[in-house]
Amino acid sequence: MSVDESVLTTSGDANGSARPAGGPVRSRFAAWLPLAAAVFGLLSFLLVRGSLTDDGYITLSYAKNLALHGEWALVPGSVANSATSPLDVLLLGFLTFVTRISGSAHPVLALGVLTVLNSAAIGWAWARLTRRFGVSPWAGVLGLLLVIANPFLLSATGLEVLLVPAVLLWLVVAALEERPVLFGVVAALTVLTRLDLVVFVLVIAFSTAAIRKKFWTAVATAVLVSAPWFLTSWFALGSFIPDTLVIKQDQEGLFGAWGYFSGPMMYFLYLPFTVMVAFASALVGVTVLLGWLALRFARRWDDFPRLAPVVALGAGGVVYYIVYSTLGVGPYHWYYVTPIVSTASFAVLMIGVWHAETKKRPKLNRVPPLVALGLGAAVALANVGVDLAQGVPWPSPVIFGNWASSTDYARVGKELGARLQGKSVAGPGEIGTLAYYCDCQILDVFSDRSEVTKIVNKRLAEDGFVSKTLLRINYHWFKRLPPRTPDYRLLYDKGPGHGPDQWTVYSAAKGVGHFTLVPFDR
Repeated sequence: MSVDESVLTTSGDANGSARPAGGPVRSRFAAWLPLAAAVFGLLSFLLVRGSLTDDGYITLSYAKNLALHGEWALVPGSVANSATSPLDVLLLGFLTFVTRISGSAHPVLALGVLTVLNSAAIGWAWARLTRRFGVSPWAGVLGLLLVIANPFLLSATGLEVLLVPAVLLWLVVAALEERPVLFGVVAALTVLTRLDLVVFVLVIAFSTAAIRKKFWTAVATAVLVSAPWFLTSWFALGSFIPDTLVIKQDQEGLFGAWGYFSGPMMYFLYLPFTVMVAFASALVGVTVLLGWLALRFARRWDDFPRLAPVVALGAGGVVYYIVYSTLGVGPYHWYYVTPIVSTASFAVLMIGVWHAETKKRPKLNRVPPLVALGLGAAVALANVGVDLAQGVPWPSPVIFGNWASSTDYARVGKELGARLQGKSVAGPGEIGTLAYYCDCQILDVFSDRSEVTKIVNKRLAEDGFVSKTLLRINYHWFKRLPPRTPDYRLLYDKGPGHGPDQWTVYSAAKGVGHFTLVPFDR
């Protein structure tokens, strides 16, 4: 075997399956990765729990209503389908229901538990991956830190940002272990986490010979696991795909000239160092991917398929970024978590494999992979530094654009609920935290399906044939509701408020502002 070939391949036994190179001590160390990951997850949650983003509270509101009322709704009594991640809501709802044993529901506590569990699942996947390839468990620790400490991910805590890397890494594990049934189960959980993650399911499945050979077994398993939810969503909630897709596509111009493709530059202009360290591991991942593909197609390697699922993880991140760039959605910071964590995890694992090969082949130079891993550790520490520089605990997320802090929104929401006395109010544009604390009929496109009706009707009148057909299929069972007329309107403006029914708030992104409650017809 040539030097170049040995750098990016794994050792195998007589049956051609990859075997770990580490001894018992290394195996025991790897077994601690889930616990280490759980600790990282707990620390990250304690850091950010008082500064959750408004969209995170949308998920928490769904979980709260599911646990208390058995409703799929953002506000009590108004069925909606604006939760992007059904699996995240179901898990949070179940954990919130469990917390009712204390006498009341605690969705934020449930979020903390789920954060720890998701982190442990990521650590467990890394333990399996490091053992399989004989990679040092320290590479797993590095992979954990690059994901959990990423400021873009932490700034979106409350959303499905940790569930995403968990299911993606387990897709790779199932593919590497050539287990089509497990792959089908994880694939179902992946699309229930976010339907757009089907990109990774397809790329990893078609890149892995063992999954291709048992393709229909994997498909049947995935359908069996995911069909109950999607059929319920289609028939009972009126749409197969959550409403968030058409809602976000309808927000054209919200970020000015910036779109998803150019979004990182938008963030770089006001947080250059944060963006550099947050995206550094992803850029390395893309570089490693291009280098691997160049070497792979320059010569024939009989044992290449053993790393195919790993390479597919990195390639999936690139394809995902390209697909999202064509959807016409805005550059919300949590949309970048998926390509970042996938390409970063790919980079760490590939460089870890490279380093493991140098130990088996004395002729190989150990310095390059060690330098690469050292630079990765420096990037991970830089991410941690950015996180801690924000304050302990965080007063606000590092990446933040809401009109008010979560603390101020909580105060306004509680007082607004008491003021409304059962009447309804049109939301100001940010609804998550207000809805969570108000526990009232606060209406906007995320909570009121009649607003979704307007968007769907507009798209059906303006879109091309293919888009119209897909929309008609998705919303075939959708009950088009007449517009609702709220009793009040909640308005936001800059500067402090001084009059009645006004609440002064502060945001690290927007400064001082205020909300005003006025009759709807004003």
